[in-house]
Amino acid sequence: MRNEPLIVAATSDFAGQVRGKAFPAVELDKRLKRGIGWTPTNVQITCFDLIAESPFGALGDLVLIPDPATLVKVDYDDGCPAEQFVFGDILDMAGDPWQCCTRSILKAALKRLEDASGLSLKGAFEHEFHFCDRDAPSAGAYTAAGFRAEREFGETLFSVAANAGLKPDTFMKEYGPDQYEVTIGPSMGLAVADQASILRELVRITADRLGQRTSFTPLRNPDGVGNGVHIHMSLRDGNGKPATYDANGPHQLSRTAGQFVAGILKYLDRIVAITAPSVVSYTRLTPHRWSAAYNNLGYRDREASVRICPVSDISDIKAAEQFNFEYRAADAAASPYLALAAIVHAGVQGIEEGLACPEATHEDLSLLPEQELEARGFLRLPQTLESALDRFADDDTVTGWFPDGFAQIYRLHKLGEIEFLKDKTEIDTCAAYEAAY
Repeated sequence: MRNEPLIVAATSDFAGQVRGKAFPAVELDKRLKRGIGWTPTNVQITCFDLIAESPFGALGDLVLIPDPATLVKVDYDDGCPAEQFVFGDILDMAGDPWQCCTRSILKAALKRLEDASGLSLKGAFEHEFHFCDRDAPSAGAYTAAGFRAEREFGETLFSVAANAGLKPDTFMKEYGPDQYEVTIGPSMGLAVADQASILRELVRITADRLGQRTSFTPLRNPDGVGNGVHIHMSLRDGNGKPATYDANGPHQLSRTAGQFVAGILKYLDRIVAITAPSVVSYTRLTPHRWSAAYNNLGYRDREASVRICPVSDISDIKAAEQFNFEYRAADAAASPYLALAAIVHAGVQGIEEGLACPEATHEDLSLLPEQELEARGFLRLPQTLESALDRFADDDTVTGWFPDGFAQIYRLHKLGEIEFLKDKTEIDTCAAYEAAY
């Protein structure tokens, strides 16, 4: 059967979904200049494929310009066409970044970091997901048998990921039924989010090629294990050298890195509206779920919102190169671009305000009385998406990090998502998100 190879020009939107249009592969050079047409109201399509209230209506035109650095072409050698897609930037018709382009928003955050500190960001996303439509036993967490159950998937995924320019790192059977985790090596700046977006697509495509279905939903069922996204970060100076580690600094953080972390924690209860943006995200962000519930820094603590990761003395990599911290109050309902932009902006705000490095906690904060938590500067994270959105929208500093109009449009998008779920049970809500992600 004859076929004309197509490339999908794609964007990661407010719902963390990858949407776009396909064009003939032979036109790639033209499309890199001309792009493809896009519609402003597309940004208000929720994860449930309903259009939330939109200030744009049927008006306006935009253009999505592919970035060749993100071009992916992977052939599974299974007799089906190769997968080809490319991420890009949404611009207005004058060629300026559109206010709701998630990739352009991240570019602005990274530029702010460089302008404020002379530093750049290095990082990587860890993803958890599960296989759907199975009657799986609860056993097998972290086991070799659990790996072997999905060996074909894991090895195929690593092959195509490497072919797409990613650096596959680990693949493992996670704690939950049919839950797995995949990690890739770090990259710099914008590529951190590009590669996270590419990896999510490759997971879905690989599962589909093998007759399977996966989901990155933050929570599969109310009493079950959730799927998190852990974002590892470190800072680099203008010469590309590590700028996060200081053997004599508090918790081995350099002065600037400590300020960056302090900014994240100060504004955390507002930016979770972007990094954990689903209704079920807030069932997951509760104590004793190995996620995050308070705005605390933890030293090797997997219930801290920001965790200082361990440095191995026996590694052949120097401590300064290993050293990084991990943001844990995130999930895959968020666009990688928006999530990283919010975190970077909060961190830069901490640098600009000259905040002191926070003290790391060593106890279960959920057991402490409210008076002690308040005295030590700890806040319980919002317990609903509505509360998170209110805190975000009511903070002029935080909304000011983003383009004019963004905060209102984003809030309307999420309120549309909430409206769709208002009459659903918690179980039905979890099922809706499982299907969406």
